[in-house]
Amino acid sequence: MNAFLVVPLAALGGLAVGWFLAPQTERYCDKLTARRRWAIAVTTAAVFAALGWRFGASPVLPAYLYFGAVGTLLNFIDLAVKRLPDPFTLPSYGIGAALLAAAIPFVDDGVPHFVHAVIGMAALWVIYFLQHFFMPQAIGRGDMKLSGVLGLYLGWLGSDAWVYGLVAGAVLGGVVAVGLVLLRRKSWKSELPYGPFMLAGTLIGILAAGG
Repeated sequence: MNAFLVVPLAALGGLAVGWFLAPQTERYCDKLTARRRWAIAVTTAAVFAALGWRFGASPVLPAYLYFGAVGTLLNFIDLAVKRLPDPFTLPSYGIGAALLAAAIPFVDDGVPHFVHAVIGMAALWVIYFLQHFFMPQAIGRGDMKLSGVLGLYLGWLGSDAWVYGLVAGAVLGGVVAVGLVLLRRKSWKSELPYGPFMLAGTLIGILAAGG
């Protein structure tokens, strides 16, 4: 299927998925408003469109669309209450791995891709575990739990995507933190939700890297 057809279809699908999944945020945030529901729906549509452009009608597209949907919900929840709920992050290990594994027979070098995904998952989890262990005030337990999921999706695409995703998240977080301090919106001791930067960095890695 032509990518120019996949993108609008993915965007429409994302709009519907985001709209219907948005009420899931009420378990952790305030009552869902129409404004927040539309924000989640439109953001999901934009993420789906970007992933549709990146992968086209690839067998791995469903796996990445799942990531886009869950990642968008986590982004809004973390921004609102500085929390990355286990019911979204932990099942994503199994679901993400299963969706990627299902694509193995239909892509070139499917088994090596999956092996790289598992390695990427473990490596990124270890990095965030060590950061959480030594700097728990900077990297929370929720960030650590999310990291392996992000490593899984980045690892499938190879080391370039993995590095891009890791570095982009750190750079985005640092730039925003410094900007908020300079604008006197936050102090150096203020806590910022780091999940949105991890997710944005991962999306950048997915879109920027080949593989």
